[in-house]
Amino acid sequence: MMVRALFQAANVEGVNPPYDTLHLKVFYPAHLSGSDREQDMGEVPADPQLAPFAIVILFNGVNCAADGYQWLAVKLAERGLVVVIFTWVAENLPGVVALTPGVDIHKWFPGVYGTAPTASALPALLAKLEALQANGTLAGLLDLQRIILGGHSAGGRVAIENANPEFFPQVVASFAYAAHSAAPVQIGYDAGTILPLPDALPLLLMGGTCDGVIANSGDRYGMVWETPITPVLRTFREAIAGGRGDSYLVLLEGANHFSVVDPFDATTGRAFLDFAAAQPAEQTRSVVAEAVCLFIDAHVRHQTGAMEALHQRLTSDDVAISARRNSEGIASFERK
Repeated sequence: MMVRALFQAANVEGVNPPYDTLHLKVFYPAHLSGSDREQDMGEVPADPQLAPFAIVILFNGVNCAADGYQWLAVKLAERGLVVVIFTWVAENLPGVVALTPGVDIHKWFPGVYGTAPTASALPALLAKLEALQANGTLAGLLDLQRIILGGHSAGGRVAIENANPEFFPQVVASFAYAAHSAAPVQIGYDAGTILPLPDALPLLLMGGTCDGVIANSGDRYGMVWETPITPVLRTFREAIAGGRGDSYLVLLEGANHFSVVDPFDATTGRAFLDFAAAQPAEQTRSVVAEAVCLFIDAHVRHQTGAMEALHQRLTSDDVAISARRNSEGIASFERK
């Protein structure tokens, strides 16, 4: 399948310039038409036979360039999805300019958390998708009622915290890698507090057993974590009740915090905190992509055989898991 992308910009209301602009790259399944505009401008139409397209919005980690997730965006677009990555240079914290997924930290405070969205970029992204539905290459081809939120690190937290139909009824599922919902002690929470997640939609939570960034960030939460993935594990076990069988925890043996970022840029962010990966990053990305694609196919697109394939991939018996641990890097899984 041919995958193409288009660029857009969106304004975030209430943010002072020059930090009020998102730059989007929107990937879509394409089909060559042979038109003059396609030949002259490179504007390849979307494949209407695959529409309406469910949409994935990917939230980057802090100071992780959006291009580091293009590999996943392309994989998802190859499956017939529209995927949005974006760049936002803003004051992630007061006085600290960074690449941000858009986090409203004031909505994390005790007594406020859970009453309003924490995703400060999401309203602008949703508005831009509505504009794309009205005009241009993707006009009339988007399913604006099937939006999946996904992300990495802080962006993963944004995704799973805001997959709340009370705030965003068009959101239908979420997934994250290297994310958790531990509460910062600096804003008044007790050490080791795990904040609840909406728990209303399908969830895929993933993490790596060599995540040095999480392991070395425990002071933010008043903790020395027992393992590099303790808060990820606790988030799955404590932040949601589950009970529908559509929430999954997948831990990847030997993967570190940045195994899902390609190309990897060590000049920004906190890469120096990470542990060395014990598995090739290409292997980790392959497993992550397969898990995410099957998760969406099963719980959003309801494709025939997808649920069985997902469960077989992630919830087989112990013998099969042991074999995959050695060959493909799956350390463990849980489902509820």
